[in-house]
Amino acid sequence: MPGRIARTRTAVRVADFLATREGKSHLSDYGWAQGMPIVMTQPAESLNDAMGMASIHGRAVLVAMLDPQTEELHMMHVTVPQAALKVTRACADRLTMEEFFERLATELIAEFRVKFWKNTAVAHKIPACPAMQSRTTSPARYPLPERCHAEAPVAAGASQ
Repeated sequence: MPGRIARTRTAVRVADFLATREGKSHLSDYGWAQGMPIVMTQPAESLNDAMGMASIHGRAVLVAMLDPQTEELHMMHVTVPQAALKVTRACADRLTMEEFFERLATELIAEFRVKFWKNTAVAHKIPACPAMQSRTTSPARYPLPERCHAEAPVAAGASQ
C-alpha cells in the first residue's frame, strides 16, 4: 500500500504482510496478484455490506479481518459472482464477517450468494503463515490517528 494512509489496524497488518517477500509469495499461491483490491472488514460487519464493497471493484478481491479475540489476521479470496454456478440461497442478512470466516475455517471453500447478487460466488480461506501473524508493525511507518477527547467545549469566539 505504498503512498496510501493506512487507517485501521487491519490495513496496517495487511500492508506489513504485503511488504514481505513471504507475504507476496504466500498470497500469490492463493490467487493474489499485484494491484488486486483488498477489502478491509470488521468482525461485526455484515457479509452483505462487505460484499457490497467487494462488488464495487467488479473483479476478484481479497478480504481481510482481524480476529477480535486473538488479533490474528484472517484473509479470503472471493471471486466475482459466476453465472456458470448453480444459484444458491442468499446468506442471512444478519451473517457477520466473523461468522463467515468461522464457516471458512471448517469448509475452507464455500459457494455463497448475498442478497443483491444474481449469481453465486466462491470464497476460499487463505491459510495463515508466520509472516501473516507477525505483529511487528512499525508505528512510525503507519501512524494511526490519535483519538481526540475534548475536555470542555470551546465557547464561540474564545481562543484555545
